[in-house]
Amino acid sequence: MITYSDSKIGILGTGIYIPEHVITAGEIAEASGIPEHVVRTKLGITQKLVPGEEDHSCAMGIRAAKAALDKTGLDPAEIDLVIYIGEEYKEYPVWTAALKLQHEIGAVNAWGFDAALRCSTTVMALKVAKSMMLGDPAIRTVLLAGGYRNGDLIDYKNPRTRFMFNLSAGGGAVLLRKGLERNLLLESAIMTDGSFSEDVVIPGGGTKRSDDGLERLGFGCFDVPDPEGMKERLEQKSMANFLAVVRSSLERSGYIEQDIDYIGILHMKKSAHDYVLSELGLREDQSIYLSDYGHMGQIDQILSLDLAIKSGQIKPGSVVVLVSAGIGYAWGATTLRWG
Repeated sequence: MITYSDSKIGILGTGIYIPEHVITAGEIAEASGIPEHVVRTKLGITQKLVPGEEDHSCAMGIRAAKAALDKTGLDPAEIDLVIYIGEEYKEYPVWTAALKLQHEIGAVNAWGFDAALRCSTTVMALKVAKSMMLGDPAIRTVLLAGGYRNGDLIDYKNPRTRFMFNLSAGGGAVLLRKGLERNLLLESAIMTDGSFSEDVVIPGGGTKRSDDGLERLGFGCFDVPDPEGMKERLEQKSMANFLAVVRSSLERSGYIEQDIDYIGILHMKKSAHDYVLSELGLREDQSIYLSDYGHMGQIDQILSLDLAIKSGQIKPGSVVVLVSAGIGYAWGATTLRWG
């Protein structure tokens, strides 16, 4: 029997949408001119997911949301709030995807909005959703859902964006319920550093348009104007901030790093993934390296959680940390007590 407390927020269920198509390390190597062994060992990509013809960003979020609803048996009319956590690169520009998602799943009693913090969006939205649920008695059930296909925005001939060659595609969803005393959503920690805000940009499509950028890269591709400068500044801060948000989230939740049973890390180069595990004193089997999926942006944390539950790496009582980093630059972590 479940008892309820309005001070607790639990994860009712999750949903994942995986596209059918992939691009292999060999194909990435051929497109980019990078040796295949570098793609596999340094970039950490065996293969990555690519969208099919109907795999649009919001559409993939809708499929993931329906998967979560099917898994939990929740009536969508019970949802009070829909937060779109997918990318701003979606079906249409200047478009609120949460409202389309709300309509398609039948969340007739909800209201919705879009959230955006690049690859830290899910962690940020979990923190925002929890605060809203605790602060508003009318919000008891929240759906976070969205899709990601920023791999479309990569030009494999541009070496300045090589660290983003792992960008892939997919959808994810999380259902939160106030008063649910299992799969508890504990505390989050987020850091942002605006000094990196223009280090990764698409040089066309906004009001600050670079015609030179359009000629060099084609409309709609990511570019890094100062790759060496960005790398030098990021190396001084990124891993330290990554570890800092993990430790802060744990501390706020009443835990220390030795309590971690599983950590869900976004896909990044293998050496960085291994460094995080080493610094936190964790074994390789306490995480999943997403080399067969690529970097699904802010969906990585939901995917990692879903895979670890299915594999048995997350068990009742497990302390779980979900951690992210996003261009701009943002770092975030959320602690869960599973079961």
